[in-house]
Amino acid sequence: MHDIIIVGGGPAGLTAAIYALRAGKSVLVIEKNGFGGQIAFSPKVENIPGFQMVTGTEFADKLTEQAMALGADVELEKVISVEKTDEGFAVSTEEGSTYNAQAVILALGVKHRTLGLEKEDELIGNGISFCAVCDGAFYAGQEVAMIGGGNSAMQEALLLSEVCTKVTIVQNLADFTGEKKLAQALSEKDNVQVLFNTVVTAYDTADGALTGLQLRNEKTGEVSAISVDGAFLAVGLQPENEPFAQLAKLNNWGYFDSAEDCCTQTPGLFVAGDCRSKYIRQVVTAAADGAIAAMAACRYLD
Repeated sequence: MHDIIIVGGGPAGLTAAIYALRAGKSVLVIEKNGFGGQIAFSPKVENIPGFQMVTGTEFADKLTEQAMALGADVELEKVISVEKTDEGFAVSTEEGSTYNAQAVILALGVKHRTLGLEKEDELIGNGISFCAVCDGAFYAGQEVAMIGGGNSAMQEALLLSEVCTKVTIVQNLADFTGEKKLAQALSEKDNVQVLFNTVVTAYDTADGALTGLQLRNEKTGEVSAISVDGAFLAVGLQPENEPFAQLAKLNNWGYFDSAEDCCTQTPGLFVAGDCRSKYIRQVVTAAADGAIAAMAACRYLD
């Protein structure tokens, strides 16, 4: 029996672990993929206080090392349910394990959103990717598309422009939604083309692999097609909170409907990070949630 189980090993979950451990609590962090969360896939991060520039991987590693050095127990398993018990909570995983704690913090993060087009699921890993850091090298010397126009899309497009012969950015809006500094950097790249007001309507394939994109200009109605060797999706994120809806209320978009105190309607259950309803989803706000949730859990236990 741990004092606190934290579900999710991103910035929110790991910060919660650090604060709870420093308060003298025993902590188990359960993460289904890799510790660090989405930030681990960012090639360059320049908005974390104290770091002029740091790679997402480096930041994630340091955060994980800090929590483990303080004594956090960790497990790489996928949590599928959390149940209230007389002693606290029982946390069950897809691997068949059950862990018990007096309090639980859900820091589940979010997953990549897709376009919902035909053949999309089959093409993931066969031409469609979400991470330029992970897969960009596979397309060295080739032509790729980046779907999206936010900070993540622009950062990844810049990274791809260093190894690919051409990067076509497909953005459904009339302008980028990310930082102007990134937009300026892209405008200086000779091998980057930007198609604004444009959406992908279908994938072209051959032998089960991606070969191109069918496009439509939302402003003019013009349809076109481009040939690409790969496409990277950066069209937003979505929560996976439904399995826990009986314990923590969800809003209309599927995020935990919790206020800034990170509390839920279930005593002893707290939520933190990108999975929670909030205006800004950044590393600093996730870390802030982690600290708040951990202190709330400690007060509950005490």
